[in-house]
Amino acid sequence: MTTNPVFKATFSHIGICVSDIKRAKCFYKDAFGFADGAVYESKNDINDLLGLSGNVEMTSQMLILGSLVIELIYFKDPKAFSSGNVRPMNQCGLTHLSFIVEDVDKAAAHLKTCGAQILYTTRTVLDSTTGGDPAVLIFCTDPDGTRIELYKPPSGWQSGKS
Repeated sequence: MTTNPVFKATFSHIGICVSDIKRAKCFYKDAFGFADGAVYESKNDINDLLGLSGNVEMTSQMLILGSLVIELIYFKDPKAFSSGNVRPMNQCGLTHLSFIVEDVDKAAAHLKTCGAQILYTTRTVLDSTTGGDPAVLIFCTDPDGTRIELYKPPSGWQSGKS
């Protein structure tokens, strides 16, 4: 693998558009333990950046969990919109957030108390090719329908190693 001397990427954050910033902030803090980060208020000063025209009023709330940063993006004007359906996984673009948990079912029950919708039919057990405990996963959604995967890796699996 070659290194590009001009572009040395360090991951920054993931942006999530939300319909209610207070509800989303409570959800991610209560469900996962995120802490408050910087807050930015914008009014018509980043329209080109956002690809929006007309009056644009937006709040950006950064939330931090270890090295993971999410940006909750709330549009006061124009209002955020959704189809109201769970976004299909074969739609191009980011598909979901994934969190490693020790017990998928306990984690799902906790998220449900925080306002998540649990997609029970997605619960899957995957046998490991290396033996040991299988991987277990389930999808749920945050209050705005963003998919969240709860993932218990197989025994012996190490995050970040191939």
